[in-house]
Amino acid sequence: MSEQLAQRLRSAADEHRNGDAAELRLSLNALMGLHGESSVAVLLVLLSVISVLPVGGVGTLMSLGMCAVAWAWVRGHATLALPTRLASVTLNERWTGRCLHGLAWLYEQSSRFMRPRWALCSHAGTRGLWGLWIVLMAFVIFLPLPLGNVLPSLSLILLSLGWMFRDGLALLLSALMGAAAMAYLVSLWHWVVVALTQAWQWLPA
Repeated sequence: MSEQLAQRLRSAADEHRNGDAAELRLSLNALMGLHGESSVAVLLVLLSVISVLPVGGVGTLMSLGMCAVAWAWVRGHATLALPTRLASVTLNERWTGRCLHGLAWLYEQSSRFMRPRWALCSHAGTRGLWGLWIVLMAFVIFLPLPLGNVLPSLSLILLSLGWMFRDGLALLLSALMGAAAMAYLVSLWHWVVVALTQAWQWLPA
């Protein structure tokens, strides 16, 4: 399935590259349509991939969508309808092509390396924990940190793909990537506190 989806996305990228300028812009709703399904795992992949793009404000908007995904995830919903504002988010010509190729590569690699294993990590009883993890990563993405979107987004991509393939190793790697994101957040906060403390000491009494 992932290989067929990757081929479909690459074909879409080729068609958009050769199309008119107006056709080179895809909305999030259109990207979901190319997947042929609206499962919460697929939606989380899309939100996470888009949140990495260096576009102002996109991480904030995607993080709100991730919280909606987390709620649906915890409740065991298979699908989630996109809010109108989120569904209408449209990428420009450049990022539409890159997003399509990136998603195609992602599904190709997951098809090659992921497989069902370590079933306990993807057991239905862990939905609540993973739902909380999604919210935590969404919070980090929401914060205006330099390059702060990258590690939590990668964590959520691994989580989504790991759940699709029931690959416990991918889920554990998701946790490891997210832990690195939290460590980055803590270290950056510590640096800011130290810098402010030193600046305060230099102020005249």
